[in-house]
Amino acid sequence: MSSLAAARADNFYYPPEWDPKKGGLNKFHGQHALREIARKIDQGILIIRFEMPFNIWCGGCESMIAKGVRFNAEKKQVGNYYSTKIWSFTMKSACCKHEIVIQTDPQNCEYVIISGARRKIEEYDAEDAETLVLPVDDDRSKLADPFKRLEHQEGDMKKKKEAEPVLVRLQRVSDARHSDDYALNKSLRARLRDQKKRVAEEEANSRKAGLGIRLLPSSSEDAAAASHVKFAGKFERNRKDKRALIHASSIFSGSSTSSVSDKRRLELEAKRRKINAATASKLLVGGVKPSSWTRASDPTRKFNRA
Repeated sequence: MSSLAAARADNFYYPPEWDPKKGGLNKFHGQHALREIARKIDQGILIIRFEMPFNIWCGGCESMIAKGVRFNAEKKQVGNYYSTKIWSFTMKSACCKHEIVIQTDPQNCEYVIISGARRKIEEYDAEDAETLVLPVDDDRSKLADPFKRLEHQEGDMKKKKEAEPVLVRLQRVSDARHSDDYALNKSLRARLRDQKKRVAEEEANSRKAGLGIRLLPSSSEDAAAASHVKFAGKFERNRKDKRALIHASSIFSGSSTSSVSDKRRLELEAKRRKINAATASKLLVGGVKPSSWTRASDPTRKFNRA
């Protein structure tokens, strides 16, 4: 015991004026052993925690009280169903402090609202909810007939055959997921190791090629697309240049533009022919300066000196 208050709360504290002849502590203090929850025990009422068994509408403010909400309720016996007691629970709603009374119904294994609220009726379609409909009393009485029972069994077998492929597929998926944890973990780790090894090889190949990015592995689609790509060679470039020259020249033979261009081309060809191999070799060795070579190759300068 950590303190005097804790000892009193646990009912272990015996005051100095207590005498064993006076009985126990509860009798000495004039209280019930259940303390506050039995403050109305003389009226046959016990305070308990009651949990709402279904959704209801409050009769005072029309607010919905959901299933599972707990209340401090006064529990008392109000009757008997054969040897089973009928209990009544009285509580106050948290929204408007309206009094709600609910009783047990042992005959139907249900709870019945006596006053202060009304039950929220929730209807649903069994097909939309994908649930099975339980047979009612009329259906149970019909199943007592052998012919009705045989017809019902035929319908059940038909439903089983229709649902069997789906059930088998679900069973296979469940078995595959929960077959062997060690084998699944082993295969997963092996796949991750192969993936890391492949990524490392691709990065090494990229570094060898001088690329800063990792190249993805080649595929058949990439090879087919690359085979259709054609790069222009020297022959193609010369052909394009000739065609561009043809398109740029005039179609008239006597035009001044074409005559000027032809004259310029002839002059360049004449200059090229006048460069002999000896002068070119001397130029390469350094025996002739470029200025003298250009003067020697220019026919107009020799004519002017003469």
